[in-house]
Amino acid sequence: MAHTIGRRGFLGWTGAGAAAVLLGTGAWNADSASAAPRSVRAGDLFTLGVASGDPAADSVVLWTRLAPDPLAADGRGGMPNRPVPVAWEVAADESMRRVVRRGQVLATPALGHAVHPEVNGLAPDREYFYRFKVLGPGGSLSPVGRTRTTPRPGDTPSSLAFAFASCQNWADGYYTAYDHMAREDLDLVVFLGDYLYEGDIKTTKRGQAAPASAAKEPTDLAGYRCRYGLYKSESPLRAAHARFPWITVFDDHEVENNWASDVSQIDTEPDQDRAVFRARRAAAFQAYYEHLPLRAAQTPKGPDMRLYRRLSYGTLADFTMLDTRQYRDDQACGDTETADCTDRFDSERTILGAPQRKWLLDGFSRSTARWQVLGNQAPMGLTDSDPGPATKVNTDPWDGYVADRNRVLGAAADRDVRNLVVITGDRHQNYAGDLLRSFEQPGSPVVGSEFVGTSISSKGDGADLTDQIRGYKEATPTLKFVNDQRGYVRVDLTPAEWRSSFRVMDQVQKPGGTISTRAVWAVEDGRPGVVPG
Repeated sequence: MAHTIGRRGFLGWTGAGAAAVLLGTGAWNADSASAAPRSVRAGDLFTLGVASGDPAADSVVLWTRLAPDPLAADGRGGMPNRPVPVAWEVAADESMRRVVRRGQVLATPALGHAVHPEVNGLAPDREYFYRFKVLGPGGSLSPVGRTRTTPRPGDTPSSLAFAFASCQNWADGYYTAYDHMAREDLDLVVFLGDYLYEGDIKTTKRGQAAPASAAKEPTDLAGYRCRYGLYKSESPLRAAHARFPWITVFDDHEVENNWASDVSQIDTEPDQDRAVFRARRAAAFQAYYEHLPLRAAQTPKGPDMRLYRRLSYGTLADFTMLDTRQYRDDQACGDTETADCTDRFDSERTILGAPQRKWLLDGFSRSTARWQVLGNQAPMGLTDSDPGPATKVNTDPWDGYVADRNRVLGAAADRDVRNLVVITGDRHQNYAGDLLRSFEQPGSPVVGSEFVGTSISSKGDGADLTDQIRGYKEATPTLKFVNDQRGYVRVDLTPAEWRSSFRVMDQVQKPGGTISTRAVWAVEDGRPGVVPG
């Protein structure tokens, strides 16, 4: 199903080519009497790049944010305090000559001059190209992005290629993994959380200091906007966004480490007051929406944002994206790693919340897809770190919410889910493992498979095996593969087989890292559990 973009097109995203594309010319038929902002120079409004996301059979959402100075301390990105008209067009060719859809949107100060046009009326399972233009005399053209629609409902494509990634701490290393990802032949990217990290940037592992406006821990909208501006200053990230449609969910660091519903992490900050934390969460949610290709249905309403949703690739796969932060109970036993926490077994504790859990389980019953893919934040499977008789786990992931885990995995078995595969981030490590109906019951059957993907950069340079990850594998028989390098996971999916290729970097703390495939693990249709690929 994946098709390659021309080498000429890809080179337009790196080095000097980026400027050439940014200032590129070409026919544009959308006219407007509105003038481009006079306080900024033409040609530099698209510093944050372009993106597309949440593809469907006939539509996709496009994204850009006008920000000539994305690190401006006031959070306005260097834009004037007034709306700016922006035109967009979608074409069947990279040269943008065969335009199939076009329209206009208004970039407003209220959303940081971000736009999210939803393009409808597209053909299914088709590659498209898109761009933006600020209207009026001297208005600048954006780079050209590439996207792809999904197969029509009822169709079964012969294959699907995608990557999943997470955890890109700017301070810990370079985003070279995205350079390699952008050269792959993929249909989409699934991002599973920790798009940014909120902590103070005092020192870095990359030998670069953060700009002053983006170095302080953000707690308001301007601060979060500056932090996104810093992260999106990385050209490999912009390249991967422009090359593929993305499906995204947040984890904790987009707001604050290990937050749970209305509860901030335990510290001495003012957001220990729940009202203060909800205001912070509202700012973080708005900034998240402003910087990613999300549909109108995901527009935040203050401190609330409906992020869990489902996307289908014909009858081959359903992607069910979970939100394990917004509706969860506070972590059991003080949010720690412990072998002595009976609260984690409390039947009333939830990581999903009752409405989301019902929606998830109802989807199990209704779906006709061969592969049920859950986009999940922290590991669902057991990760025991004590090789002795005790079970020592961290209470932030699903190990701290055992009843919810058992309800989900039990329902997958009871409702005859054909192939349940959970893809996960958060841990900054690679795992391939089996999911049991109940990890607490000896002899419990395997009902699904989980692939945990490592970080893009978080934790800095890694190693194949560390003492910590050896301990997990020794103590957890359901973990079949572990690795502690940086990178991402490529998935090649057919009706007969799922293949996860663990793509790992030799270094991230310096530019120029190389990538290789450390291991391939697979799932066979109708046979839950992972096997060597």
